[in-house]
Amino acid sequence: MIKINELNKGFGNNEVLKNISMEFSKGNVYGIIGENGAGKTTLFRCIAGLESYNGEILSDITPLKNHLGLLLTEPFFFSKITGREYIQLLCNARGKTNLKIDNKNIFDLPLDQYATTYSTGMKKKLAITAILLQENEYFIFDEPFNGVDIQSNIILTEIILKLRELNKIVLISSHIFSTLSDTCDVIHLLRKGDQIKSFQKQDFNNLEQEMKNITIGNSIEKLELK
Repeated sequence: MIKINELNKGFGNNEVLKNISMEFSKGNVYGIIGENGAGKTTLFRCIAGLESYNGEILSDITPLKNHLGLLLTEPFFFSKITGREYIQLLCNARGKTNLKIDNKNIFDLPLDQYATTYSTGMKKKLAITAILLQENEYFIFDEPFNGVDIQSNIILTEIILKLRELNKIVLISSHIFSTLSDTCDVIHLLRKGDQIKSFQKQDFNNLEQEMKNITIGNSIEKLELK
């Protein structure tokens, strides 16, 4: 369980998150959506302990950050570290050894090449592999499908469904609605730092229409396309 109570976060006079309250239960996948600047990444960083905040974040396993696999939109890599060394570094931080990395290289990455030479999609797949091999209880994937080839997106979708089966808690943000509808049990909608609505799986069609209304409105007509 992860429970967020009245979470507020600001940068100077800019309120990024306003009284956010959510609860996440084991064996469920949760989508966090909203337009750019809605506060999704900041929320994830607060949960991961990378940002200070006002409010409360509770979990059934503490400290939460020691059991959390965090995939950032743009993962960071040291300049002189290979893919293999990166995986070993992250797994050593969780006390995981005897990894048999080559057998688990399901994305067929060049593990003995410097990670900084990887493409954007390869870097993301490397980071995903590392946090999965850490054997975490909680997972946050911030835009995991962006920049990744379609075959890997299919694999990633199945990984998320497997994590649910293993009774993990998974939080995802994505601008690709179909990936959320395929994987999520609940989707929370943020707008300008406010928690607007929450949608259960049976209501995802309503959410898609609401997102279109919010995002598009009458903007297409304003273009006066001919």
